[in-house]
Amino acid sequence: MENLIQLLPEHLANQIAAGEVIQRPASAVKELLENAADAGATRIQLVVTDAGKALIQVIDNGRGMSETDARMAFERHATSKIRQIDDLFRINTMGFRGEALASIAAVAQVELKTRRPEDELGTHLEIENSKVVFQEPCSCPAGTQISMKNLFFSVPARRNFLKNNAVEMRHIIDEFIRVALAFPGIAFSLQSNGQEVFHLEPGNNRQRIIQLLGNAYQSKLVSVTEDTDYMNIRGYVGKPETARKTRGDQYFFVNNRFIKSAYLNHAVNTAFENLLPKDSFPTYILYIEVDPSQVDINVHPTKQEIKFEDEKIIYAFVQAAVKHALAQFSVAPSLDFSLNPDIQQLDAIQRPFTEDDKKTAGHSSLFQTFSKKNQAHFIEKTGESTLSHWKEMYRPSEQMGTTDSSRPDTNASFWEKGANTKAAQGIQLSPDVPLVQLHQTYIIASTTDGFLLLHQQLAHERILYEKYSQAAHGRQMPTQKSLFPVLLNVGEADAALLSELLPDLSQIGYQIEKNESGEFVIQGIPADVLSGNEKNAIELLLEQFKHFSSEVQFSKREKLIRCMARQQAIKAGRTLAGKEMAQLIEELFTCGSPNVSPSGAATYISFSGDYLTRMFGR
Repeated sequence: MENLIQLLPEHLANQIAAGEVIQRPASAVKELLENAADAGATRIQLVVTDAGKALIQVIDNGRGMSETDARMAFERHATSKIRQIDDLFRINTMGFRGEALASIAAVAQVELKTRRPEDELGTHLEIENSKVVFQEPCSCPAGTQISMKNLFFSVPARRNFLKNNAVEMRHIIDEFIRVALAFPGIAFSLQSNGQEVFHLEPGNNRQRIIQLLGNAYQSKLVSVTEDTDYMNIRGYVGKPETARKTRGDQYFFVNNRFIKSAYLNHAVNTAFENLLPKDSFPTYILYIEVDPSQVDINVHPTKQEIKFEDEKIIYAFVQAAVKHALAQFSVAPSLDFSLNPDIQQLDAIQRPFTEDDKKTAGHSSLFQTFSKKNQAHFIEKTGESTLSHWKEMYRPSEQMGTTDSSRPDTNASFWEKGANTKAAQGIQLSPDVPLVQLHQTYIIASTTDGFLLLHQQLAHERILYEKYSQAAHGRQMPTQKSLFPVLLNVGEADAALLSELLPDLSQIGYQIEKNESGEFVIQGIPADVLSGNEKNAIELLLEQFKHFSSEVQFSKREKLIRCMARQQAIKAGRTLAGKEMAQLIEELFTCGSPNVSPSGAATYISFSGDYLTRMFGR
């Protein structure tokens, strides 16, 4: 019988290994930039075409390679950083596994030009399918220039899984930012399709953070500095006002290596306890220096996940360092003095305070009690007080006329003619019973056979979702032009995403344009969105879109619609007037699927009379 097990051919083994290391163009960018940094370069250029699908080129002025090293660099498990097993536990450099260049050469056409400063001539190599197809001496600057063309040309099925250029470019920019933050002393530049995206001069950590994340952080960073015998922590955390609704600018570096750690992230979050709302996430860029022997960085192909010998000590130090920094700079919760538009519409604000009103207020006993000397303790007898008839405020509504504010005009079509809509859902509301808000989150509405308990935020999400969905797939929503257009400053990664979303945003009512300098200008917003907060709304929308999580793969437009509905929905904790509650219920039951939110959660629960009877054993 024929034997079944056989060794894989070398080029096929390399392609399989490439699946672990090179998942998309951004993976190759990360490996090439880290190799350039390891080579001692002081200036690194990244050039990409078609979001890295056509070309990824990295040019550095590092130490370069000899002819033999240039050939060996593309062999599997070839590395200059490991000589014996103990070296694996003393690693301070980035690339050490010896798989990156071999993996790249297995899935792309690679061209390499490299020269050491002491050599007169350099080496020119061309490689396809892990095989050298061309080699000769060449004249080139000291350092290394490596070009990776036609990614996944040898594995077309993998190429089909790549996203569109805007998405892939966003991932490239993310990797570029991580490496640039790790090495602030190196000058970096990034060119995409012939246009310069980043030009970063060498500097310190703070200067590099502001270069990459924007001038908005100039006065909003708190320095973190803690030195111990076990580890050192440097870096910055954002003040509470920089917090976002999703995980935005959060970076951990261990020995200059970017890592992802939910455990350490929790340490920072607990340090911000009572300073941020529970649904907000702090900004931080923290650099941890620890003995390499205390860290195992060889637990993941991309080396973004590591293991500490004693995680609890690291956790405690990070938490204490951030807490100490916040206390040292007297960072405390800030009061929000911004004007609430709902309050501004009240009669007490809008109506002028006339002379008659002043006289009436000045002669009241309540005013005199607080204005006359030694009268603050004075309490009037019940019979003499102007507040003696306070009990009348709590008479049943039928004794107080028909001015019930818990629902709209009883002649409205919703409460009289709209019963058929509710009946279609098996529900009929009682028009004569006031609506009640519970815990500023739920609405209790009486039905002819029990009551409904609605979640105001989930119900509003369903309403907005169907409204935006109809606009996105049909007639465009009306736009409210801004009297003073708002300039929107976003990072390069967000700018690439926003450019991709502009057509869909236009369909749902946003009018955003690019000016001559490449900045975004908000010219208009959807007609039903409150003006004055356009910039924050777009920034939050981008954050939600980037971190959209769902088991189902949605289209770009569908994700945008769901994010918009979640962002603009009435939040739990907001007090609603009677008319607002009634309108919310009316609009909910005109939806196609009023009983579930876009995420699949129930918008309301119906309690029937029979169920209530059984609950009380009657």
